[in-house]
Amino acid sequence: MNNLIKLVVLAFVLLVVLFNSVFVISEFERGVKLRFGKLVDADLRPGIHVKIPLAEDVRVFDGRILTVDAQPASFFTIEKKRLIVDSYAKWRIQDVDTYYTSTGGVESVAQNRLANRVNTGLRNQFGNRTLKEVVSGERELLMRNITDGLNETVLQELGIEVVDVRVKRIDLPPELSSQVYRRMTSERTKEATEIRSTGKERSEKIRASADRERTIEMANAYRDAEQLRGQGDAEAASIYADAFSRDKEFYAFIRSLNAYKAAFSSKSDILLVEPNSDFFKYLKNQNGT
Repeated sequence: MNNLIKLVVLAFVLLVVLFNSVFVISEFERGVKLRFGKLVDADLRPGIHVKIPLAEDVRVFDGRILTVDAQPASFFTIEKKRLIVDSYAKWRIQDVDTYYTSTGGVESVAQNRLANRVNTGLRNQFGNRTLKEVVSGERELLMRNITDGLNETVLQELGIEVVDVRVKRIDLPPELSSQVYRRMTSERTKEATEIRSTGKERSEKIRASADRERTIEMANAYRDAEQLRGQGDAEAASIYADAFSRDKEFYAFIRSLNAYKAAFSSKSDILLVEPNSDFFKYLKNQNGT
């Protein structure tokens, strides 16, 4: 019975020792092995590893690309214009030995130190450029220069690689925003006024041109109409003259009938004419004599 208990205890101890001796580093992790607090293996690769229980310890770090979000900081351009810049950086562990030695393996320490260096790089780059260049003109070049400049120092000092640096937002200080807004409003108002005046000038030109063309067309149409009307009247007069010249007595008779029709068309009209007047010659005699 005592031997059985000893065997169980021994098996339990062996299991505990085995459990504390074997550890796994995943494919997205990096690690170091310490023996009595001294670094003995500076870069544990992914896979199964063995350690000496109680004597050795393992520190595991995230080997993936991480993000450090720097606090918004105030920078000056070469024109001495102050800007509030909000940025972030992508980084990962490159040299595990240097990373552990410089930061103690604490991720927050590495991020704080990297954020300070990012702000320093941005301050230097903004100080050599104008407002237009940092806002739109040379943004990509600025970010590339900062990334390259950081990698020259942080790899040796912190054991990390900066993958990318980006500016999320660039703002003017609150005391300048209202001035800039007023200036932008004034410029846009001036531009709108110029556009309106240009449009009004063009509309006046178009309207004047249309009125001139209308007057010309109306004059030409009136001229053509008068010419056609004159030609028609001339042809009608010629036809009438030709027709009535064939029988002058018949023409005089027709004119008298038309005069009678016009004179006696209204019952209220009063006509005072001498009986011997030529007006009644066809009423007295059908021959008009």
